[in-house]
Order: sequence, then structure tokens, then C-alpha cells
Amino acid sequence: MAYVAPPGYQSAFNPPIPYCTVIAGGLRVGMVVCVQATLPSNYNRFAINFTTGQEDTSDTAFHMNVRYDGRDRCVFNTKEGGVWGAEEMKRDVPFKSGKIFMIMYEVTCNNYQVFANGAPYYEYGHRIPLAQVNTLQVAGDICVQHLSIVSNGPPVKGGLILSVAQSNLLPVFAPHNVNGTVPFTSPISGGMIPRRSVIMKGMVKSRAKSFTINFKVGFTNDVALHLNARLSKKTVVRNSFINGTWGEEETALAKNPFKEGEYFEISVRSGEKHFEVFVNGSHCFNFAHRLFNLQQVDKLEVDGDVNIMFVVI
Repeated sequence: MAYVAPPGYQSAFNPPIPYCTVIAGGLRVGMVVCVQATLPSNYNRFAINFTTGQEDTSDTAFHMNVRYDGRDRCVFNTKEGGVWGAEEMKRDVPFKSGKIFMIMYEVTCNNYQVFANGAPYYEYGHRIPLAQVNTLQVAGDICVQHLSIVSNGPPVKGGLILSVAQSNLLPVFAPHNVNGTVPFTSPISGGMIPRRSVIMKGMVKSRAKSFTINFKVGFTNDVALHLNARLSKKTVVRNSFINGTWGEEETALAKNPFKEGEYFEISVRSGEKHFEVFVNGSHCFNFAHRLFNLQQVDKLEVDGDVNIMFVVI
């Protein structure tokens, strides 16, 4: 079963480098871009660019260039009309060889807020209007494991071009939550009705024992889907809690996708008969509905030994 991202969420696993993609609907305030990557065995520098087009002559609204040359640094700049502006620089480079790292950009009305491995790293003020920015580029000495572009609401005028598979899914409308604290709770507006997806990017803590993700009925505390990743036992337990009683556990999995100290992306999609759960772009399991009024399943809870980068509903 192939993973299809819902409208408003772009996802690429292990893309070839250099990589270039159009940002569906253009870059807008409230959007988040997330790059999970490692460095290759031989590395000198890499760049991540937000540009006004895919051509070599396009303006670069935000250029982030990480350089390893004995004077390790991160350079930020803008190229407009073929001319580079004044450089900004940060000496601390937290993207190390042999380690998976995460670079996340949150777009605000004033700047690009850059996070490194979940911590605030830099703020770069807009020099080119966001309305002109529509392309993301990644180049240089970097191995991207996962890249995601998270929308913040309905598409702009004119709509988006969707695949047939995407046209059968509800778009992402609700605001995302960036670097949410755990325990984490969020409403699911309208409930987990068929064709709706909830997506979470997180990291399992080192020496983690377990974490849980619950899809609940807010006013009764019934749990339509309880996912309990037990790292110490290398298993993922699924269950429901209805009318004060736990149901029958399900544990069968071809492979446990969660590992200590590693990032993951989990997508939970509601279907007519079951929840479809994908981890890191691969189908993980289905869980047959035991609560059938899906509109009442209106609350998401996350707890345990996990850090959250963002949640999209």
C-alpha cells in the first residue's frame, strides 16, 4: 500500500540530490519546511534555498549555506537580480558527521525562523516578498532522508493540482504545532471522519521505554485507537478503550519502525473500515474501527518518551 500525502502536505523520502521541488500554492506565513538528513562520508558544504523559480536565473529569497572548511560556519544570504546581498553568518554548526540532524524552517510575517534539532538556531528577515517564493532547492554534500513541506490552511486562489489519489483525501486545514511539549493534546476539528489524516513528526528519546498516541472521544474518554510503542519489548501494541474496558490487543507487525534516538514520521489516516497507519512513508498496519461514530473521535493525545517536531491535523 503506497503512502499518499494529503493535500497541503508535501513529503519526499530519500530524494536525489540536487533536489528541487515546487512549493504547492507558494510559500506563505505559517508554513513549515522540515529537512531530516545526514552528511556523506566526504563533505565540504551544502545549501538549502528558497527561490522564486526553478531556473538558474531565479532570485534566491533565502540561501542557507553550511560550510565545513576548518572555519565551520553557516552563511545566510539573498540573491536578487543576479546579485548577492550582505552575508549573515553563524559560527556554531550543529550538523555533525555520523549523526542524523533536523533542520526546520517556520515562516513568519517577518522572517524565516530556523530550528536545528528542535532548538532555535537563527532568524533571517525577509528581503524578497513571500508572494514571490515558490520553490525549494537542496544541493551539495547532504543525504536527505526525509523532506516535508507543511501547509497552514486551504490552498490559495486557483487551487492546487492534485493527483487522483490526493483528490480522495481531505486537505490539511488545521494549524500545525511546532515543537510541542509532551504530554501533548490537540483537538481534531470535525473528528476522524473518513479521508482525514493526522501527521506527526517526532523523535524517540534515547533510552526510551515507551510512548503512546491516542485518538479519543473527548467527552467520554473512549479511545478509538491506542498506539503504544514499547521500545524495551520491540513491539507496537494497538487497542481500543470503550465503555471503561480495554479491547483485544493487536501486536503483529512485520517490522518495528520505532528506534531509540531516531526521528520518525507517522501518518494516521481514517478509512471507511479502519485506520491506516504509515511510518516513514511505509504502510505499518491497519486497525479496524471499533468505535463507529468517527466524528466523535475529536482529541489527539501524545505522551511518553518522545519529542514532537510538529503535528498536522
